[in-house]
Amino acid sequence: MTHVKAVYPVFFTGTLIYLFSVLCNGIILALILTQRSLHKPIFYIMFSLPLADLVGITTLLPRLLIDIVTQSNVVYYPTCVLQGFLLHLYAGSVLFVLAAIAFDRCIAICKPLRYHSIMTPFTVGGVIALAWGTDIALEVVLFALQARLPKCKTYIVNVFCDNMSLVRLSCGGDITVNNIYGLVLTGFMQVVSVGVQLLSYVQILKTCLSHTQSDSKIKAINTCSAQLITFGLFEIVSTSTILSYHFQNISPNAQKLCGIMIFTIPPVVNPIIYGMNTKDIRNAFFFGLEKSKGHSHIKLM
Repeated sequence: MTHVKAVYPVFFTGTLIYLFSVLCNGIILALILTQRSLHKPIFYIMFSLPLADLVGITTLLPRLLIDIVTQSNVVYYPTCVLQGFLLHLYAGSVLFVLAAIAFDRCIAICKPLRYHSIMTPFTVGGVIALAWGTDIALEVVLFALQARLPKCKTYIVNVFCDNMSLVRLSCGGDITVNNIYGLVLTGFMQVVSVGVQLLSYVQILKTCLSHTQSDSKIKAINTCSAQLITFGLFEIVSTSTILSYHFQNISPNAQKLCGIMIFTIPPVVNPIIYGMNTKDIRNAFFFGLEKSKGHSHIKLM
């Protein structure tokens, strides 16, 4: 529980963080939808990233802030399952979407003349469907495995619901399959995401080194820097959280804070990274501002 004196400062700070994230991610989504300059394969794929960020932070933060203000620690089981499923869905979708973005960038830089013939609307739709479909299928199996276990406990040692918290509510059931599948699932997602990105960026690096033009190298670096920073940030935060649960000298409150960071820091920082490092998004944003200013002026006769 949060200390009484810290309740409202924490609530207002958390609310500002949430509203800032919703605003920034909402702007990215709106720009991709409305600006014709962003109607390209890469941005159709990238659309899933701010969407996933909104799912992650919205699933966690509003409920957590309400619990802090009301000093309540009660949640209905179906709501808990839904929150856990969406949080796991968010984490998986980030990994798969970043892999899809890396694939697109590899095609764009390594095969520029064939880019549009390869990244057709059908291919782009298939890549997006594969990323989300694989994630949803894996998470459905994960939560189906925990749903089969009989539940007799009612206390979750965390500030949000996740798969392992729900598994620990079971009584007497064999959770070996759950543990094995959870490890395999985590490993599979990491191997696929890291593998696709590593192969893609190695090919991009080879292509850059084979070109003597400095402008092509700069373009490649600018194109990929946002994806690499986003992936690095997500891995650092998630790895810190996992490690915090394996060291006994770390307090439970610090572990809970690390868990919250996964679903708050990337959704807040990612739109800033993409806004600053992606030239097309930056130009579309300022173009939209100039357009709105032009419409706000009234000409007097």
